[in-house]
Amino acid sequence: MKFDLDEDRALLKSSTRELLEKESPLADARGVMETSAEGFSKPLYAQLAELGYLGLALSEEEGGSGMGPIGLAAVLHEMGRVALPGPYLDEVLAAEALRGLEAPAAQQALRAVVGGEQQIVLARAESLSGIEPATPATRWQGGRVQGRKLFVPFGASADALLVTTAEGLVLVARPSAGWNAQPLQTLDHAQRFVEVALDAPGTLVADAASAQRRLEAVDRLAALGAAALLLGLMERALELSVAYLMERKAFGVPIGSFQALQHRAADCLLRVESSRSAVYRAAWALEHDPEAARLLVAVAKAYAGDAGRSVTGEAIQFFGGVGYTWEYDPHIYYKRTKTLEQFYGPTRAQLEAALQAAGI
Repeated sequence: MKFDLDEDRALLKSSTRELLEKESPLADARGVMETSAEGFSKPLYAQLAELGYLGLALSEEEGGSGMGPIGLAAVLHEMGRVALPGPYLDEVLAAEALRGLEAPAAQQALRAVVGGEQQIVLARAESLSGIEPATPATRWQGGRVQGRKLFVPFGASADALLVTTAEGLVLVARPSAGWNAQPLQTLDHAQRFVEVALDAPGTLVADAASAQRRLEAVDRLAALGAAALLLGLMERALELSVAYLMERKAFGVPIGSFQALQHRAADCLLRVESSRSAVYRAAWALEHDPEAARLLVAVAKAYAGDAGRSVTGEAIQFFGGVGYTWEYDPHIYYKRTKTLEQFYGPTRAQLEAALQAAGI
């Protein structure tokens, strides 16, 4: 489908590209990914907060920028192109979980996230399989949270966690001694997942029913956000591949002149453009047609996950032997794509959600 951004969101997208190419090109981000304990540039995230990016999807009444899901998708599309490391999407999702909650602690935490004063992320996973129990094993009793959470994104550096418990959504501030967190190894060297053991004071900000409603909204926004990141990753990986195919020569001519490689590149382009249509159609539905969004967001994430793995995998093949080396960039895009394919709603879960939404 043909989708054009309106003037405000088009300007947002172009200014985001300019900002990221200046402040966080992949060459600079590599050093942050490989050596930083936090896994991201705190000065850059402070700048993003100052510019209003952390409240992008929130209304102006909620302290946000009012750009909605379409604006968020456009920004994440650009962040994917530079494989931006850090908890940007995770903080946006924390803000989505907190929005509309009446508890004073939730409203204060929302302002802190949007203003860049605190890094708050969700702590939900309790299973290595990715299949979560209907009722979390983590409990909130006597004002304390007890249990463990897996794959908490950038949890070691978080100022607070939004923890799902059997009683509802609980806000837990970082203990004075720090989190009892163990790093979890993943394919993507830019990611910082941790396992957190919790036995700390917490504030209940939403009961079980309210938490369920908020988390359903979070899951839809998470799937859209991850799909937009995947679009940016595969789009840039294809651009790098085409440039290399035109530069690398064999038998005295660019290898991009070989028809077999042209066909493979064309297949990649088809996947990129199909993902673009799916992502922005889903973003529009999430903003204007919530009922249709259930199906369209699931389709966008499922398709972009599969397409992203294919395109970034092909990028490594296009580069040939050097495509596997650390010095070249294709592996970064492939690893980030594999991470996003599995998190924020894995492909199988999205396909099941799409079937349910379609009434099949």
